[in-house]
Amino acid sequence: MNLKDMENLYLARQSCRSFSTRPVDRTLLEEVCKAALLAPSACNLQPWKLVVATGKTKEALTPCLQRLGMNRHATAAPVLIAIVAQQDANPVAKKAGEFIPFDLGGLTSHLILAAESAGLATCILGWRTEEKMCEILNLPQGTLIPAVVALGYAEEGTPIREKKRKKTEETLLFLD
Repeated sequence: MNLKDMENLYLARQSCRSFSTRPVDRTLLEEVCKAALLAPSACNLQPWKLVVATGKTKEALTPCLQRLGMNRHATAAPVLIAIVAQQDANPVAKKAGEFIPFDLGGLTSHLILAAESAGLATCILGWRTEEKMCEILNLPQGTLIPAVVALGYAEEGTPIREKKRKKTEETLLFLD
């Protein structure tokens, strides 16, 4: 893969607002998740867990994602992946703990790009009710779930939207 291929992947990836109900093969899901789990992390602590929900579990999670009327578009997605923060008690982990939000952001980015490269669509969902999600996913109460990724196939004919970005000179600075 070269830089142009990466740029094309970035340009093709978008937040899906129209999922097909077509199921995603479990083997493909595993491949995408394994690729995402190669994301770098501070001190290689890998302070995360991906919890993949399909079927009845996915259906039970759906109401947890609809706070304030948000995320309705994700109900058709056949897969929800909870990005779960994992804390570690060792001293290095405690010191590196301040980097966990960055590590989880990197993991999420790796996940959505791996999915895109596999022909899958995604949408990162922020609004959620974590207490109920912990109950459904058998996680201890208080577990941090900073993001959920809806994943599946985009409805056929979904156009790729043009990326709207600030001018490069507004966001990139070189100093000698």
